[in-house]
Amino acid sequence: MNTETEICCFSYHSALLAHQASVTRIELCGGFAEGGTTPSNGLIKCVLESVSPNVYTMIRPRGGDFVYSESEILTIYSEIEEIKKLNPSGFVFGALTRSGEVDLELCKNVIEWASPFPVTFHRAFDYCIDPFMALEQIIDLGFERILTSGQQTSALAGIQQLQGLTERAEGRIQIMAGAGVNESNAIEFIRAGIPAIHFTLKEWQPSLFKTERGIPMGTENLPDGQGHYETSKSKLDVLIQKIGKK
Repeated sequence: MNTETEICCFSYHSALLAHQASVTRIELCGGFAEGGTTPSNGLIKCVLESVSPNVYTMIRPRGGDFVYSESEILTIYSEIEEIKKLNPSGFVFGALTRSGEVDLELCKNVIEWASPFPVTFHRAFDYCIDPFMALEQIIDLGFERILTSGQQTSALAGIQQLQGLTERAEGRIQIMAGAGVNESNAIEFIRAGIPAIHFTLKEWQPSLFKTERGIPMGTENLPDGQGHYETSKSKLDVLIQKIGKK
C-alpha cells in the first residue's frame, strides 16, 4: 500500500520545502497558534503559483471550537468563494453542533459551496461523541477524507481507533492520521495500514531581531514573542526517506 503524505504548512517557505520533498499534498493554513485558520489570499496565491503538490486550503474563520454563528457562516461562504477563484486543489473544513455531532446542514452547504473541489473533514472529528456514526455521516455528505488522531491527544495513542475507522470505511473515504506524527513514528502508521499521514514537523526559528524588549505579541504557548515556527527540512527529509524504505 502506498501511504500518502500530507504536510501542514503555515508559510510560503514551508510550502517550498514540501515541494522539494515531493509530498503528496499540502494543507495550507494561517493561525499557527490557533491550530490552523483560513490563510490569506496572498499566501494561497504565492503557494499555488510555485509548488507542485496538491494544495488544500483550510477554511476555519477562527480558533476555538467548531460551532459557528451566522456571521461566521457568512465568513466561511465568502472565504470559499474567493479562494475558489485561485483554483486550489481542495478545501479542509469541519463543523459540529453544540452536542458534539456533525453539523449536517452547514457541512452539506460547504460541500456545495466548494464544488467542484473536494473537501477534507478536519480534526473537529476528534470531538464527535460517536465517531463511527460521524464516519457514516461524513461519507454520506461527500467528504474525501477525514483527518483524525483517533480521538486521542496524539495519533500514536489513537492508532487502534485509526485502524478501526480505516476498516469500517472500507475504502469509501480515506482516513488520515494526524497529531504528533513525525519522522520517528511515521513508520508505525504505515505498518498499521493507515492510508495517509499528516504532519507539521515544525522547528523553532529564533528571531533575527537584535533588541530584546520582552513584550509578547501573541500566545504565551510559544517559546518567545519574537521567533516563529517553520517546517524543518532535516526532519522532513528523514521522514520521506524512512517512508521510501518501508
